[in-house]
Amino acid sequence: MEHFFDAIRRIGFRRGPKRLLAGIGGSLAEKLGMNVWLVRLLLVVLSLLPVVGIGAYLVIWLLTPWQDGRIPLQQILGGAPRNR
Repeated sequence: MEHFFDAIRRIGFRRGPKRLLAGIGGSLAEKLGMNVWLVRLLLVVLSLLPVVGIGAYLVIWLLTPWQDGRIPLQQILGGAPRNR
């Protein structure tokens, strides 16, 4: 599992430092070069789709590293936190 989490970190996708809730919208906006409020609005609209929207957001939230490299799913599974 360690290789999996290291691969996620190498992608370079991190929760935005100016997050409103979990930082997913800010991160996506930064990575895609889009307006952060537009991305947040799209995420709200997608969340109205019960399984796809909420499920996808939850998976992204579990796998998106914080600014210091810690990944929530890795911490839940008892993996060593990474400070990178």
